[in-house]
Amino acid sequence: MKPYILVVEDEAPLVTLLRYNLEEAGFEVEEAVDGEEALISVRERRPDLIVLDWMLPAVSGIEVCRQLRRRPETRDVPVIVLTARSAEADRIRGLDSGADDYIAKPFSPKELIARIRAVLRRTRPAVSAEQLTFADIEMDLATHKVTRGGKATHLGPTEFRLLRHFMEHPGRVFSREQLLDSVWGRDVYVEPRTVDVHIRRLRKALGVGRSPDVIRTVRSAGYAMELQ
Repeated sequence: MKPYILVVEDEAPLVTLLRYNLEEAGFEVEEAVDGEEALISVRERRPDLIVLDWMLPAVSGIEVCRQLRRRPETRDVPVIVLTARSAEADRIRGLDSGADDYIAKPFSPKELIARIRAVLRRTRPAVSAEQLTFADIEMDLATHKVTRGGKATHLGPTEFRLLRHFMEHPGRVFSREQLLDSVWGRDVYVEPRTVDVHIRRLRKALGVGRSPDVIRTVRSAGYAMELQ
């Protein structure tokens, strides 16, 4: 599953440039043109990282960052601030607001991508890792192989993506709609009940009955991956 990056920038040519380079580098990209739209977008779908312009209409990038840090559900979302301000005092202010990194305009897209990967390795190692582990389940992202208790587990493509999503966010509860957006894609129409079918297939493939069930059903909320 591609890391999901939210780009918050009001300069259309720069947004186009960033989207092209980030998608070429293997990221999924969404964009927002101001601070208010960014906050709404984050509530709808939590990104793996936010690229956030300092100078935005309506709500400034610094204020967006502060609001994200005040909310428990977005407190640990990595943020890289973009700005034309390069003075040391401005850099300190940006970092003090809760940003994980700071890059001054103009900048090279390659440098930004390198910074994004560095921040993800530091703050969200599961997103950039080649191998994911949860309890006795191991997932090799390079070879698309899954084992449980050392034994090979055969998954269909959708079950693989579903398991990967859970393993990248252990303990977090996802609604059917959130899973559809993250695993199937926001532009694909699938009935929410389809999620239940693939959850059952995933549980069967993981050998539930012989091994503990790691997918918890949360009544009226969705599903989470955790030891029960």
